[in-house]
Amino acid sequence: MANANPVKRQIAMVLDLNKCIGCQTCTIACKKLWNKDTGTGYAYWNNVETLPGAGYPRDWSESGGRTPSGEVKAGRIPTLDDEYGRAWTFNHDEVRKRAGEGEGKPWLSPKEKPHWGANWDEDRGRGEYPQDNHYFYLPRLCNHCTHPACLDACPRHAIEKRDEDGIVLVDQDRCHGYRFCVEACPYKKVYFDPLRQVSTKCIFCLPRIEEGVAPACARQCPGRLRFVGYLDDEAGPIWKLVHKYRVALPLHPEFELGPNVFYVMPMSPPKLDAQGRPTDEPRIPTSYLVSLFGERVPEVLATLEAERAKRRSGEPSELMDLLIAYDWNQNFALGPRKREVL
Repeated sequence: MANANPVKRQIAMVLDLNKCIGCQTCTIACKKLWNKDTGTGYAYWNNVETLPGAGYPRDWSESGGRTPSGEVKAGRIPTLDDEYGRAWTFNHDEVRKRAGEGEGKPWLSPKEKPHWGANWDEDRGRGEYPQDNHYFYLPRLCNHCTHPACLDACPRHAIEKRDEDGIVLVDQDRCHGYRFCVEACPYKKVYFDPLRQVSTKCIFCLPRIEEGVAPACARQCPGRLRFVGYLDDEAGPIWKLVHKYRVALPLHPEFELGPNVFYVMPMSPPKLDAQGRPTDEPRIPTSYLVSLFGERVPEVLATLEAERAKRRSGEPSELMDLLIAYDWNQNFALGPRKREVL
């Protein structure tokens, strides 16, 4: 594997899917701060999608990654119209004109009828109400992988993985816009800017990290569901969730990239039978979660249920206290904070 040399430290993020309400605050925080340029209007470094669902870009998980032997797999580049969806432009000028002339309600709407875009299938999910309907929200960003396929796919060596924190960056001065990185990333979290003819991606809010401040998506999250820190910090939340309690799993580990964004599984209420009585089956099929997060899903769900039962019976649970996040400052372990940043 070409980029197998370990970094000195690896920063990571854990997201508790039991707490995500799909409010898109993280998406807006990222978009406003980093990639609001015209050329990347369609691109969301951070997005929140509804699962089960098509995701963003549509059916993103079907190409790229690595083989078990470490070779970069051939992928494909999603199309702008049918898989990403173009950024919509709205009739603001018309609305202002009609409002000024008193011509009734000035409805705001897209100038052209869209047919696909991010969150197009939001809140749809699967199943039949009320027996087994279900869905959950999955926030996604660049995984800053241990073995990033984008890095090895670039013939210009324009992508690097920083030794001091493992953040993966694009050197846009070297990038020639070949888009091999877009093709190779199976998570489809590298984007092409057609105006500047370069690739762009999440930088894990590097300037904030260097100030000891959490990424905007994590800091602005009203649900306190994101934890940020280093994988080797045994006093921090990341080590406890990933290594001590082993309840945080990477998305699609079969891609063989070693993602450094992890997820705590969503628990769900039971299905109902024809008479409306609870059954022993969860609404979100365990097999579906296994297809996303791997074979350890049943073990993680059992641990979460056992720790939740402890709290219900009045026993202490460090894991539940950590996930509840009574003090949001405890969600982040990034060293001394050099300045206060929202």
